[in-house]
Amino acid sequence: MLTRARKRLVAGLVALVAVSGATLVAAPPASAANGCNVEYVRSNAMNRTVPVCIVSAGGGGPKPTLYLLDGLRAPNNNSGWLINTDVARYMAGKGTNVAIPFGGGGSFYTDWQSFDPKLGNNKWETFLTRELPRYMAARHGSDNRRNGIAGLSMSGTSALNLASRHPGFYQAVASYSGYPTVTLPGFTQGIQASVIEMGGNPSNMWGFYPAGSWFQNDPFLSAGNLAGKHVYISSGSGVGSKYDSSVNPTSSNFDPVKFAQMIPLEVAASTSSQLYVGRVALVPGVKLTTRITPDGAHWWDYWQSTFKESWAKTFRPAFF
Repeated sequence: MLTRARKRLVAGLVALVAVSGATLVAAPPASAANGCNVEYVRSNAMNRTVPVCIVSAGGGGPKPTLYLLDGLRAPNNNSGWLINTDVARYMAGKGTNVAIPFGGGGSFYTDWQSFDPKLGNNKWETFLTRELPRYMAARHGSDNRRNGIAGLSMSGTSALNLASRHPGFYQAVASYSGYPTVTLPGFTQGIQASVIEMGGNPSNMWGFYPAGSWFQNDPFLSAGNLAGKHVYISSGSGVGSKYDSSVNPTSSNFDPVKFAQMIPLEVAASTSSQLYVGRVALVPGVKLTTRITPDGAHWWDYWQSTFKESWAKTFRPAFF
């Protein structure tokens, strides 16, 4: 249960984000593409075709598959993972299929209760746990037994939610700067604000809070379902960045606008992630790895680094 001090901290973070003009779970926008083979996968649930960039494991025999999700502003024709990181090239030759779906901006990669006039027909949970895995098995030899899922910011929340809701499907999960305390005060409002920023109506997603299915989609509440699974949780503190001095208030090239866009988001992610770590650490048999760093901004250089660590310490041990 949150202490009064912790509640005030969360409320303060939400207020800070509102004042700064940023949004609680907004990853910076993507802008260009590179790196892997794009294939087009039909989703009957969403009545459309979804581009998916796939790093094929190659070779014969059944293969594990890692599903890698994008952030809040995910473009429909690319992924921030391909634009801002080298993870597609990094995963080549590692004996694992990697599936990176395009789109899903503002969707939280979940099945929405209602059609949204702006964000459309979102049935991402169905696509990611049924339709895309069937395609990966048929075209790329996925065994649909050794599965992992990972995401950053918005989709860090989504990855933990999907893994908790489908523990029989996923053996490993990673969240980089996610917000897995969905129904704690302040974070609910941040999620609603994020959907609104993308033009959607959050009541079309999980219903009108606190009714609907908000509590059924809170990874903190369903953490017990991850018993025996490999789990990786990372976030920075938001206190500066070893990669970018412009978000350090003591630096000569300090950029207050960039600071306001990147730092409050990571402070909030750190708070949420640490609360979640305390909860999931109590789950019997969970194989937990954490990386809560004393610095770190809400940006791709950190997520690229933590992705590689999660491959070594979480996904590879779960798959092989």
